[in-house]
Amino acid sequence: MKRFLSGICALFFFLSAIWPAVPVLADEENGNGTAQEAAPESQETSGAVQGSQETAQQSGGLALASPSVLLMEATTGQVIYEQNADEQRSPASITKIMTLLLIFGELEKGNLTMEEEVTTSAHAKSMGGSQVFLEEGEKQTVETLIKCIVVASGNDASVAMAEHIAGTESEFVARMNEKAAELGMENTRFEDCCGLTDSAGHYTTARDVAAVSRELIRRYPQILEYSSIWMEDITHVTAQGTKPFTLTNTNKLISTYDGCVGLKTGSTSVAKYCVSAVAKRDGITLIAVVMGAPDHKVRFADATAMLNYGFGKCSLYVDENQEALEPVAVAQGKEKEVPVAFESEFRYLNCEGQSLTDVEKYIELPEEVQAPVREGETAGRAVYSWNGQEIGSVAILFAADVEKAGFLDYLEEALTRLLPTA
Repeated sequence: MKRFLSGICALFFFLSAIWPAVPVLADEENGNGTAQEAAPESQETSGAVQGSQETAQQSGGLALASPSVLLMEATTGQVIYEQNADEQRSPASITKIMTLLLIFGELEKGNLTMEEEVTTSAHAKSMGGSQVFLEEGEKQTVETLIKCIVVASGNDASVAMAEHIAGTESEFVARMNEKAAELGMENTRFEDCCGLTDSAGHYTTARDVAAVSRELIRRYPQILEYSSIWMEDITHVTAQGTKPFTLTNTNKLISTYDGCVGLKTGSTSVAKYCVSAVAKRDGITLIAVVMGAPDHKVRFADATAMLNYGFGKCSLYVDENQEALEPVAVAQGKEKEVPVAFESEFRYLNCEGQSLTDVEKYIELPEEVQAPVREGETAGRAVYSWNGQEIGSVAILFAADVEKAGFLDYLEEALTRLLPTA
């Protein structure tokens, strides 16, 4: 009996030693306030994508003949150069960039397949301007029509796809405008799916074209496999028989500019000459948008000048943040530690002609946090500095929930420590 009472007393004193003081209500509401104080959120616009903000226009820039242009780095979305980039202008066939975005969206949803056949309507056949001469009733696969749109700028192919997806071109155009609003393209309005119209109600800007181009190539990078085709044959199969037709890319930069992989040209009497050119070099992807150029030579010359400027001036630092992080200790939790992980990769674009080889990275994490801990909440951050200056950060998040420990949890822990193991 004495031995039993001695054991009970020992257990009581052990529990008294490890049982924490009851926290006040305000501490519970703060949750893991310790982590927040140790690692405040960055005040940058974006912790994962940052860079020097001065554009070429602000620093003197280039002398271009086209009235409205913009140069953007695709992965960060940073504008490197701009000139009248918010001026509303007729886009001609670069309208088709939005058409292609919706097509690939339907493929992603499973509403289309590349092998699916599309029947050409009388309305689609009637399109003038650039076309691939589809006949009424002619069937082509979705993949073939994508090539017809992005390589040869086929108006008939664009309308055929629009009708196949939405029933009518007008319904498809309504979806184009919805997507434009979703992407924040505030100065854009579409009235057709191919850009053939000269209506004053069909307009966009160089900035908005860059935005939709970026969305297309980042979300569906496979588009660049098609937009980089220089020449390819398709086959027309109609009641009149079978005949080949050669698609030739309207974007001459594909064959003349090193690294050019897209994207779309356009021209009408109202729009003049336009292009959204995409080029890749040394891990950097640039989008050069030209609108309203007086002729096709100026269109490509201005795009080339901007691309050369961007590749010559810009360096991109990328940290994919793949390494594992040490877990953080948890006080008064059911678990003694919680895993943490980077929220995203980090990218920093410098457009001042300087190397980014000496970027430094350090981790800000608290030694211990208070339970409860919630998955997805901020634990700390990875901070990047260059030449002694912080250039950005990426949040580090808790990767699991840890509940606050209760009496039974402490009792179980005490018994586990006291009772001998087998």
